[in-house]
Amino acid sequence: MRQNAVAVVGAAETTRLGVIPDMSQIQLHADAALNALADCGLKLSDIDGIATAVETPQQIAHYLGITPTWVDGTSVGGCSFMLHVRHAAAAIEAGLCSTVLITHAESGKSMIGKSPRFTAPDSLNGQFEAPYGVVGPPSMFPIPVLRYMKTHGITHEQLAMVAVVQREWAALNPRATMKAPITVEDVLNSKMIAYPFRILQCCLVTDGGGALILTSAERAKDFPHKPVYIMGTGESVETPMVSQMQSFDSSRAFRTAGPAAFREAGITHSDVDHLMIYDAFAHLPLYGLGDLGFMPHEDTGPFIAAGHTRPGGQLPLNTNGGGLSYMHSGMYGMYALQESVRQLRGIAPAQVAEATISVCHGVGGMFAASGTVIFTNET
Repeated sequence: MRQNAVAVVGAAETTRLGVIPDMSQIQLHADAALNALADCGLKLSDIDGIATAVETPQQIAHYLGITPTWVDGTSVGGCSFMLHVRHAAAAIEAGLCSTVLITHAESGKSMIGKSPRFTAPDSLNGQFEAPYGVVGPPSMFPIPVLRYMKTHGITHEQLAMVAVVQREWAALNPRATMKAPITVEDVLNSKMIAYPFRILQCCLVTDGGGALILTSAERAKDFPHKPVYIMGTGESVETPMVSQMQSFDSSRAFRTAGPAAFREAGITHSDVDHLMIYDAFAHLPLYGLGDLGFMPHEDTGPFIAAGHTRPGGQLPLNTNGGGLSYMHSGMYGMYALQESVRQLRGIAPAQVAEATISVCHGVGGMFAASGTVIFTNET
């Protein structure tokens, strides 16, 4: 895929984030989609490509009245939307469509119009993990993180600092769910959920959504906002069972998707001005920093603890407050993408000065999948 051949021209989240008991999940999809269309001045009739996860493309297309020539229903967890961006860019370049709408929404807190998730008893998880109590993220993620901490020498205090720094960013964001400052002591004294995670190291549970609109770089200059170009992308999957990861102290999917995006973008880590790493739980930024090659894994905890990712630091990370403090409806990747776009448009609440390259990295499931998108505002 050519660098900067496709751009994001529309980007918006739902009008409200948090607890939205008066809107169903599909209404949240529509709200996000209409907001993104208004953001770039397009109409539903201008859309000829559609991608979504959780809800199916046919449900969203029917609900919005779109007749697409290209659809993508890839659903691999919270990073599905990174993969949608990659696939949509390829489709636009191939001439399969000209204008793609990517939507996401979940009634994650209120559960209005959302089918409850469950582990099918005949699935691999249902047969080989669930009988032993390994069900859901709070019990699945601690399996690898304890090995990560032991192998790489990461302390509980360093892991707690991830949540502290995320809250510092959230305090600068009016739309963030949690803004009150917290300390390492607050994190380590908060309610235990599943060792070593305490509640302040676990993601929020909220309602909301977001949508992106992509088109060719040639057309992008005709839209009202500064285009945000897709510079490089990568994707991969590993295993549906967290217990069967190749190695608990690193993610094979991360190590595949991230470097692929960097190679395609033709950049080095020193070129990155802004970084989003999906932070459903506090350990994920550590894995991301290491597996994407920013530093050895042993340095990730000390790097964050030293303040290098906080406001004013050398590598601004998760500047919206992340899944720990901004919002997390269940699949967070869309909100990370939205923040990358805001930063490169120069309109983020906690704006990084002169940001020109943003790396947005996501996880799907419990290290089951990964997607990376590198954006730039320069051609």
